[in-house]
Amino acid sequence: MYDSLFPTSLVGSYPQPDWLIDREKLRSKGPPRVRDTSLWKMAEADLAEAQDAATRLAILDQEEIGLDIVTDGEVRRESYSNHLATSLDGLDLENPGTKTGRSGRPMVVPRVVGPIQRRAPVMEREAVFLRKHSKRRTKMTLPGPFTMTMQALNEHYEDDAALAMAYADMLREEIADIFAAGVDIVQLDEPYMQAEPEAARAFAIPAINRALQGAAGQTVIHMCFGYAYIMDQAKPQGYSFLRELEECTADELSIEVAQPGLDLSLIEGMKKGFLIGALDLGRETAETPEEVRDRLIAAAERIPAANIVAAPDCGMKYLPVDLTRAKLSALVEGAAMGRSLHT
Repeated sequence: MYDSLFPTSLVGSYPQPDWLIDREKLRSKGPPRVRDTSLWKMAEADLAEAQDAATRLAILDQEEIGLDIVTDGEVRRESYSNHLATSLDGLDLENPGTKTGRSGRPMVVPRVVGPIQRRAPVMEREAVFLRKHSKRRTKMTLPGPFTMTMQALNEHYEDDAALAMAYADMLREEIADIFAAGVDIVQLDEPYMQAEPEAARAFAIPAINRALQGAAGQTVIHMCFGYAYIMDQAKPQGYSFLRELEECTADELSIEVAQPGLDLSLIEGMKKGFLIGALDLGRETAETPEEVRDRLIAAAERIPAANIVAAPDCGMKYLPVDLTRAKLSALVEGAAMGRSLHT
């Protein structure tokens, strides 16, 4: 699957520069589910150009640090999910709904009032841009069908399972466009499977498999406990929904290991590839390369080393840029140290 052991990758996001987005406001509000244009510091007429410039910088940073797999840093997004979720037909965005988020607090969400459909490709331009500006392996991320369903108020479909399938049909088209643009890996972000395990058992896997049907490249499912840098509660030490993902068609699973101190017996014997979270994003200092190495080696005692990608626990959107660079440098060095022990 990869040219060498322990390739390195972001999970998805990279910090947006202070000149582009109001980072204090971003942190104070939490991830928006509908659009929040007040977060951007640029006038609308200049925003796309500024986002392109910031994306190029994020790509360059990843390459200079030495990551093997490069993303666009999700720089153009206010959150990992709302960029795509608010670009579809079938929504009343002028009169959004409210649901309880996985933190237990109310969140404003898109209200589904008609068939979920694309009016045009949403992520194709971003995929072309990423492929043009990096010669390394590339990855694009999208919110998954289950999480999008949990982040919407359904007033059109018979039930949430039907809504998830509609999102899956839309995602299948997006994924095809992204692979056609030359991107190597597509990742679906599905944190709500951990937060809503019973609903996930009811319909998450069929929806994911429908979204990935016919995928022309490598695919990943990311599942996390939430952004560590802005959370005010401890994380569980185990997943409530994980082994079930052996039944999905994705090639790899991306999980948190470092901050929750995950009991790696949870992945013992699983056949999927894994992005192993080797960076604790709630910690305000950089890991040492030795800490990263030890986490990767511990994972390699449970699953084949060839099935492991070294990554942060989650997206790095909320971290200071200097801390992000220091942590990712440790990731690259630690992965190299781990590689030397297996060759």
